Amino acid sequence: MSLNANGARPRRHTVVAIVEDKPGVLQRVAGLFRRRGFNIESLAVGHSEFAGLSRMTIIVDGAGAPVEQVQKQLYKLVDVVKVNDLTSEDAVERELALLKVRCNNVNRHELLEIAGVFRADVVDMATGSLVLQAVGDADKINGLIRMCEPYGIRELSRTGVIAMTRGQKTTTVHESEPEAIARVHQSQGRRVESAELPFSSD
Repeated sequence: MSLNANGARPRRHTVVAIVEDKPGVLQRVAGLFRRRGFNIESLAVGHSEFAGLSRMTIIVDGAGAPVEQVQKQLYKLVDVVKVNDLTSEDAVERELALLKVRCNNVNRHELLEIAGVFRADVVDMATGSLVLQAVGDADKINGLIRMCEPYGIRELSRTGVIAMTRGQKTTTVHESEPEAIARVHQSQGRRVESAELPFSSD
């Protein structure tokens, strides 16, 4: 069981699953979590670096079940190729959010200042509202939402969290990079592009 520094189970787990890109996979994964009583806080799905494989980033309530159980249940699905728990890893987590906020000529400049503090982009502006786009971790997104709530949030859309480990470690299914190729990449500071290579260089 993964424990945090205080000896308690983490509040949430970040799980990345590589799955086959087939119809019904998302439904089967969601159904598995529902049947087992795991509470999904966030689920983001998109194409991976390989054709035919998709990457799912799943944020699971850590109080509901040990992450080992989550991984074990995911591996029971034939469409799941690989599962990684990033809860204790040094990882980058990002989410994108769009907020449509009420505004007028009097308070518009206040909202623009708030957007600047949170490094949010204004992607649309109308007479009575503006749309902010923010990218960051959950704390940043939640903070922006709290600051905009007094003005009136007309609409909110969040993508859910995506995650990736820092450094050389990956969650992908590709083979290790051959040493000779690694030396070439390191010396020239570039990636060799070739459809024949069964790996990706970091």
